[in-house]
Amino acid sequence: MKELVEVIAKALVDNPDEVVVTEKVEGKNVVVELHVAQSDMGKIIGKQGRIAKAIRSVVKAASSKDNKRVDVEIV
Repeated sequence: MKELVEVIAKALVDNPDEVVVTEKVEGKNVVVELHVAQSDMGKIIGKQGRIAKAIRSVVKAASSKDNKRVDVEIV
């Protein structure tokens, strides 16, 4: 899931070299933290959080076949 979030985020931001994705596994729960440059924060969140919600939906769909629960946190 880490790679998926990283590819999506790098495609959206102006500074793709500042995108950092970390993954924490806790049993069946996985937390993916996305760090971007301050100037790119609005592009990742989107108007009323629509892009962030879309990223979470794609990751949730991709993780459903692994029977894991993945949470994406934008830091």
